[in-house]
Amino acid sequence: MPPLRVVVPAGGIGAARFLTGLLPALAVTAPGSHVTVIGNTADDITMFGLRVSPDLDTVMYTLGGGIHPEQGWGRADETFVVKDELAAYGVQPQWFGLGDRDLATHVARTSMLGAGYPLSEVTATLGSRWLPANVGLLPMTDDRVETHVVVDDGPSTRAIHFQEWWVRHRAALPARRIVLLGVEQARPAPGVLDAIGEADVVLLAPSNPVVSLGPILSVPGLRDAVRAARAPVVGVSPIVAGRPVRGMADACLRAIGVPTTAAAVAGLFADILDGWLVDSSDEAAVEEVASLGVACRARPLLMSDVTATAAIASAALDLALAAGA
Repeated sequence: MPPLRVVVPAGGIGAARFLTGLLPALAVTAPGSHVTVIGNTADDITMFGLRVSPDLDTVMYTLGGGIHPEQGWGRADETFVVKDELAAYGVQPQWFGLGDRDLATHVARTSMLGAGYPLSEVTATLGSRWLPANVGLLPMTDDRVETHVVVDDGPSTRAIHFQEWWVRHRAALPARRIVLLGVEQARPAPGVLDAIGEADVVLLAPSNPVVSLGPILSVPGLRDAVRAARAPVVGVSPIVAGRPVRGMADACLRAIGVPTTAAAVAGLFADILDGWLVDSSDEAAVEEVASLGVACRARPLLMSDVTATAAIASAALDLALAAGA
């Protein structure tokens, strides 16, 4: 098979692990292929004066061999001297701890942003340390977009940053609404629309459908570009047997009134999908997804190791190529 240009809209841990399987799968089936990752930046937050981009960093660290292997986020062999010193001074918030190695990334990012460089250029510079030569990482936008969550707080409601809801409260506070601040004014980052227009395949990584893939596709013009792309679009369900594989995506889905099922999540993207992979445990969903006009196949989707993940990625590529034939 000739080399492919593959575009992957991606969130954090699940997407990064999917990419660790996609790259070897492409090396076998389509050597010389190039992958462009469009990363979610609506999780970004300013902490201790530093701009933190969790999803971009998770992709970088994972593909560069620097990720904490058990957590799936943060740096391997991390230390927390600065975190402990900040706590000793009583500096808040203490629920969002940054390791020393990780801090260096945020200092570098904040310094470059402060000098006037856009996030896309900063990401390319940081990524040059970590990313394989055949992978490009683009933020969804250079503009500031942040996910905030309107939560119940006793008799009233209040809005908090997504990270506070997710990390501090573990999504346990009932969410009334999920709001993307600034998205209406945002524009796709340089290179994003070109990558989609030139792609041979678009793969929606198994990411949180509401707060990872949702923000990416909410940037004005981006969803339309995917819908209009000549490339087939195939997604991998992040929901297995009615539960998120990782994290609290079910809390996010409840906030928008969508059931936590593989078929319901496919429905969120049915206007852009040509194909959808569900887990073998969700085989009953195949017919329901097909009724949406989306080709659907069931197979094991647990990314237990690189071999299993590469097999999932190969199945997604096969479905995409079949859909585009």
